[in-house]
Formats: sequence, structure tokens, C-alpha cells
Amino acid sequence: MTSEPRTLRRDDCALLVIDLQARLMPAIDGGAAVVAKTVFLATVAETLGVPSLFTEQNPSGLGTTVTPLKPFVGELFVKRHFSAAREPGFFERLPPGRMTMIVAGAETHVCVLQTVLGLRARGYGVAVVTDAVGSRYAADREAGLRRMAEHGADLVSAEMVAFE
Repeated sequence: MTSEPRTLRRDDCALLVIDLQARLMPAIDGGAAVVAKTVFLATVAETLGVPSLFTEQNPSGLGTTVTPLKPFVGELFVKRHFSAAREPGFFERLPPGRMTMIVAGAETHVCVLQTVLGLRARGYGVAVVTDAVGSRYAADREAGLRRMAEHGADLVSAEMVAFE
């Protein structure tokens, strides 16, 4: 059984950027490209009036959001759990009326995966932007993407998001 195809709608979406932090990104395989695609997504979101929420995992240890993304950080949610969805107050910080999260971030197989699973468990639609997520190792990234897709997340590219 397949679900009915749907496109992303700017009035239903929000951009969720997970843990693209200064001390983490140099260790991410293709980290510079992940940041560049996320800057593209954040620019599109800002242009189209799509709200965004950025998370930071333990900023005292991993640093704050990377410099190229700082101009786009309006809403910031600091977390200590890998899954933002396990953090008290997370769901209340998501933009109201937005039931589809467009997700970018790191690491794909840890914080991104666990947050996406939490969003799916609460009934949110999720579009994981494959060229805007990363892990230290490519195999971990691929495993995370597979698992998210198996649990109902759509796998999309930054260009797909922009044109939809």
C-alpha cells in the first residue's frame, strides 16, 4: 500500500536545521557541501516566508551554529538529547500550523534520525534533504537515510524543495 503523492507547500512547511555546529562540521564527510546546501535552503525559506528552527547540541562542547548560517538563525533551540523530540518544549517551539518539517543537519544517523523518528511518531510529515545532511562516515549517512525512509520520511534534494 502506498500513500497518496504530495508536494511540499510553503504554508504547511517549516525548515528544521539540526546541529550544524562549528566544532562538528569539520569532521563531517562533505561538511562544506552540507553547509552550502543548507544556506541555500535557508535562503529559499526566508524568501518564501517559511519559518525555520535551528537546534544546537551541547553548544559549549560542539560550538554554535556555523558562521554561514548565523544570519538565518532566528529561532534557536538548545538541546542535550540526541533527539530534539525528546527535549521538553521542542514541539511547542515548532511553528504552529506547520505539519511538514523540511530537515537538514548532522549527524544523519544520530540526531537527525532520532529527531525525525520523534516527529513521525507525533504525526508530522518529514522531508529529509539528502544533500543537506551529513555524518562523519558515508555508510552511517546512508544507513540513517534508509531508516528514515522506512519510517515514512520523504527523501528529497535541496532543489526539489526549492521548486516545490
